[in-house]
Amino acid sequence: MRPLNSTPGHDRLRPLLAQARRLSGRIGNLHHRLAGWPLPRFRSLAIVVLGGTGLYGMTLGGHTTGFVDTLAAPFGFSIDKIEVSGNDETSEIDILQTLWATGSQSLVSLDPTAARNAIEAMPWVERAAITKYYPDRVRIELMEHRPYAIWQRGGDFVIVDREGREIVPFTPGRFADLPVIVGVGAPREAAHLIDEMEVVPELRARVKAYIRVADRRWDLRLENGVTIRLPESEPVEALAEIERMDREQGLLSRDIASVDMRLDDRIVIKLTPDALARRNAALEEREKILKRRKKDNPA
Repeated sequence: MRPLNSTPGHDRLRPLLAQARRLSGRIGNLHHRLAGWPLPRFRSLAIVVLGGTGLYGMTLGGHTTGFVDTLAAPFGFSIDKIEVSGNDETSEIDILQTLWATGSQSLVSLDPTAARNAIEAMPWVERAAITKYYPDRVRIELMEHRPYAIWQRGGDFVIVDREGREIVPFTPGRFADLPVIVGVGAPREAAHLIDEMEVVPELRARVKAYIRVADRRWDLRLENGVTIRLPESEPVEALAEIERMDREQGLLSRDIASVDMRLDDRIVIKLTPDALARRNAALEEREKILKRRKKDNPA
């Protein structure tokens, strides 16, 4: 008779039994290594476990954020420190409220893209960057819109940036020194004209409002009420000519309502109603004097 351990069936099982013993030994070694890992490595493992748990929770009913936050808190992943930079016009309290409104209470559940989109929807914020630093810190870096002009839109006044994007409604007091622009298309085109007017600084300093006409050209309203009507092409060249005439002849200090520069061959100056009345009265008086002279000295 053959020994029991020498049966053909047992011979076939020997390789499998040997693999089982080796696997058992590896599991034991892995257990001892995991038990000796320092806390940071254990936290990394916890992140992986929580990530898998979050996916499972998502399949259970859509309460992933709260479920993950509950599991993450005991491991020290609750959001404890929030650093904000770049906010001149946006209050830090509003930023924090917007972040908490995303529903995340831990770094594990916080979605940087969702948080960025929520913060970038705030009025003054142009761009935002959200960075997570484990275990408990969030950094928020902002780039805000820079106020450039006050746009009069009907009866409303809105602060716009250099590109013409609306920021917030204008309230009297702050930003009162910004240039006022009026009309359809004014926010989009104003920066180009205002920048070019650096060559006529004395005239630029006297402008009260830039008025866009038919989204094709500009009228300038000066502080003393005079309107300068600019041509559609080469408006700054026309302004340079006006500044020269004002410097040499005091043009803009006279009792005039407007200076029309739209014609190539001449400048049209319109008097104010009072000045026109005085002019007409002077012409009538001149006519009377001429008539008397003719009557006293007939030819």
